[in-house]
Amino acid sequence: MDDQYISILEFCNCHQLEYSFIHSLTENGLIQTIIIEEDEYIEQEQLRELERIMRLHYDLEINMQGIDAINHLLNRVSRLQDEVRHLQNRLKLYED
Repeated sequence: MDDQYISILEFCNCHQLEYSFIHSLTENGLIQTIIIEEDEYIEQEQLRELERIMRLHYDLEINMQGIDAINHLLNRVSRLQDEVRHLQNRLKLYED
């Protein structure tokens, strides 16, 4: 198996998670999984996101709707930061 995928079953066992938690995340569109040869996997690139969601849910007791709202706001902040950087770069062109 390619190193870019992590088994959901192994991830759940390692983190002592119920599979239903991962299933809820996929149903709510918070993460994406892929099925390879009847086993479910997550891309390694999504691990940081999954671990952040786990902390929000288990440590802060935030429900799926709250996590979805937080993700939406964080994505919006990120887009706005990108836009500010872009505008700052354009402004530097005119200042020089």
